[in-house]
Amino acid sequence: MLFSSNIFIFFFLPFVIFIYYVFLRKSRKLQNLFLFLMSLFFYAWGEPTFVLVMMGSILVNWLVGNLIGAFAETPARARAVLAAGILCNLSIIFVFKYLMFTLENLQLLFGWESLTIPVIELPIGISFFTFQSISYLVDVYRGDGRVQRNLINVGLYIAFFPQLITGPIVRYNTIDQQIMERKESFDDFSQGVVRFIIGLGKKVLIANNMAIVADYAYSCVDETSVLMAWLGAIAYTFQIYFDFSGYSDMAIGLGRMFGFHFQENFNYPYISKSATEFWRRWHMSLGTWFRDYLYIPLGGNRTKSKGRHVFNIFMVWLCTGIWHGANWTFICWGLMYFCLLIFEKYSGYDINDKEGRRHLLKHVYTMFFVVCGWVLFRAESIGQAIDYFQNMFCAGGMPLTDDGFLEYFRQYAVYIAIACIGCTPLPKSLVQRVEGSRLVTAAGIIYLVLLFLFSVSFIVKNTYNPFIYFNF
Repeated sequence: MLFSSNIFIFFFLPFVIFIYYVFLRKSRKLQNLFLFLMSLFFYAWGEPTFVLVMMGSILVNWLVGNLIGAFAETPARARAVLAAGILCNLSIIFVFKYLMFTLENLQLLFGWESLTIPVIELPIGISFFTFQSISYLVDVYRGDGRVQRNLINVGLYIAFFPQLITGPIVRYNTIDQQIMERKESFDDFSQGVVRFIIGLGKKVLIANNMAIVADYAYSCVDETSVLMAWLGAIAYTFQIYFDFSGYSDMAIGLGRMFGFHFQENFNYPYISKSATEFWRRWHMSLGTWFRDYLYIPLGGNRTKSKGRHVFNIFMVWLCTGIWHGANWTFICWGLMYFCLLIFEKYSGYDINDKEGRRHLLKHVYTMFFVVCGWVLFRAESIGQAIDYFQNMFCAGGMPLTDDGFLEYFRQYAVYIAIACIGCTPLPKSLVQRVEGSRLVTAAGIIYLVLLFLFSVSFIVKNTYNPFIYFNF
């Protein structure tokens, strides 16, 4: 079930809000039970079989968490239980997401033609709820969060529908207190509604239109022109940002409606002046997860050995690439950022340089590699990525322009211009400068109503509505 769907906006969400606030407002336990059951229904709507996998994951992590709590006075046993729990979670994600990829590469490497490769469907959002499960176990082991004796509370943390399949990845230590002690308010609810509408507009009005351009460019790699290749790459750059950040906005807004406060996931990444800064602004919940649960345990930047430090960064970016998918394109994409970050770390690259010309050049450098990285990320194979790069850089013998470029640029130039402005802090800063007066407040309400109506009209017309991160 998509957030940007008729069934969610007009039936599921109003029903959940009505029951939660009208019939269950006096009982936190019943509210949590209801949200948990509705989250299972939400997931089962599109994944009726795999909901059993998630329920099994919840049960296992609840049992492991309680064992870690029981062995709190014997660290060696608690550490062994934690290791077993992490291994169990990683085994689940390996079987469903990486087993086919591993067997295919073994077959290719060793020529095992008789090797049978099973066809395994990928449960939606498995990477997100698996990482949250690991967060629960690690935070309980470290004492950063309480052991949840109640199975429903663990289930609600792992399966809560706003962030279940799209993120942000919610750290257990940030939500531990909120499970039973959150306080709903009208301000939180209204801010949640506003955030949801803005995210819906980003997803439906911008990302979906950019997807049409990007999909056309990638569907005709063998015959596209240079400018069409660049237009497709730029369109996908906007699509993935407004698609993912839009869903993150909707998830954060939905959480607010029920009194939950999730961490921000994006902070205008396309204004960055370095790859390092880009990853401090892009998918921040994933970056902080890898920092706190992988990079720092490996030694982080505390190690005195430069080689060890490089290895730690390498492991983080190898795992970041692998997390995104079972394809060599994702692995190469992750390793590209590893190379960029190592270059910036050890070359004296100063991201705080305020000199205007160098400031602009650094932004161009960053966005060049970001766009090229998204080409690699979007391609179905390394071969397709190479072909696409050849078209972009005039190495494929393709013409500079063609009718496809002229047609798509003419139709979607307005959306591209809106996307260029919308991915900067400019709209937010303008609002902050004029907010406060009744006239501005009324204009803001009208804007939100119109934004919602326009978004809903696109949904009702059944326009193209893909979602990139469902694959992860």
